[in-house]
Amino acid sequence: MEKPKVLFVSQEIYPYMVSTPLADLGRYLPQAAFERGKEVRIFMPRFGNVNERKNQLHEVIRLSGLNIIIDDTDHPLIIKVASIPTVRMQIYFIDNEDFFTIKADVKDAKGKYLPNNDERSIFFARGVLETVKKLSWRPSLIHCSGWFSMLLPFFIKRTEYKNNPYFNNAKIVISLFNDPFEGMLDENIIKKLKTEGGTPKDWKFYKEPTYENIMKAAITYCDGVVISSEKVSKELIEFAKENKKDIIPYNSDKKEFYKSINDYYDSIIEIEED
Repeated sequence: MEKPKVLFVSQEIYPYMVSTPLADLGRYLPQAAFERGKEVRIFMPRFGNVNERKNQLHEVIRLSGLNIIIDDTDHPLIIKVASIPTVRMQIYFIDNEDFFTIKADVKDAKGKYLPNNDERSIFFARGVLETVKKLSWRPSLIHCSGWFSMLLPFFIKRTEYKNNPYFNNAKIVISLFNDPFEGMLDENIIKKLKTEGGTPKDWKFYKEPTYENIMKAAITYCDGVVISSEKVSKELIEFAKENKKDIIPYNSDKKEFYKSINDYYDSIIEIEED
């Protein structure tokens, strides 16, 4: 019997980003899963404020080179990797010169959200999925953390990826944090997503792409919701309950919290016989 395969897709991971509840979960939860005998792959965006030299990122030529089309424009996919110090785990970074050269993450130097965050998050989601295919690696479960990763459940459940053998049986778990963004993503996001698939049922969320609606869409497409920080939107928690999603409560004791999340993984992952 093969090991469970867990794909972690995180907006932030420490030490590549500063320590926050989101970045810390991105760093230590995969390690906890790895130590429980799971096979893991970890992805994050190669934001421009990630120090490549300090963190020893290098490009993986065999995985790079694919073009991802968004709104009729080709964007080359670049994959870089780095190893987490003291742990035998690699981080895969999704990179592109059009989206990730600016020295920022989701905000510019003045604290304003970048106007192309919608296309950046689309590119990130598709970049992760295309890279997993190139790795010939079939995840049993996918855990998304941070709103920047929350289009990925849409792609897996509502586009051509839902019929792809690498993803069609994968369970999806998302983490909820206190990480709202102001205003909305670009209102043309529906036009950009429609080229991939989706139905009118999906557009009720993306018609007004606020933080709440982006997260509600992700909740709709997922199997379980992890409350990953102390202050999380009550509206989103209630929405998850109304949609009968499994909910893993927050625990400030990190060791116990990671154990409860891994116990949940074990309860829903379907292991295939070799």
